[in-house]
Amino acid sequence: MTYNPGTMTAQAIALQNIRERSDGELIIDAIRGREDGFEELVRRYQRPITGYVFRMLGDYDSSLDVTQEVFIKVYNSLERYSSEYKFSTWLYRIARNAAIDHMRRNSINAQSLETENADGTYQLQIESPNPSPEQDRERSEWRTEIGEVVKRLPSVYKELILLRHSQDLSYDEIADITGLPLGTVKNRLFRAREMMREIFIERGFPGI
Repeated sequence: MTYNPGTMTAQAIALQNIRERSDGELIIDAIRGREDGFEELVRRYQRPITGYVFRMLGDYDSSLDVTQEVFIKVYNSLERYSSEYKFSTWLYRIARNAAIDHMRRNSINAQSLETENADGTYQLQIESPNPSPEQDRERSEWRTEIGEVVKRLPSVYKELILLRHSQDLSYDEIADITGLPLGTVKNRLFRAREMMREIFIERGFPGI
């Protein structure tokens, strides 16, 4: 195989160009038949969507299957996408619905997504950069502890906590994704954080 620096440079430039394009531009490219447009969308969002679905389902293999299903649905629905919404908001809505459908098909506590329990304040801590090895170890243990507490929340609250703190979405985006009124989103998040605070106290963290 002959090395052609000109060709490699052209490939590198093309890759850089595609990665500099906005989501909206990539959608237009994909609709027009450019495969690299959709491939770039997948590259941007596959990891966070997989993480979000995994936290909803609690099963890694299932989260991979559902994520694949999500992007197939996205690809087949691109022409119906409305720029009125951010692409990420539209994508997370599809992912949420796919995860709920999976839970219903497999009888995984899907009903609790429509029910309310208990009341609602705990704020997740923001990590500082460049932690020491000791801080990194403590942080890892703290993330594990937070994960265990989140698992104990009713699903109706857990999904909002995940969207807000794991995916860093705004209240408005969460309302668009879940179809809930904005006031309901804020109220449930308040109640979810209070539930988390109470669970932390039960687990021996009275200062939370």
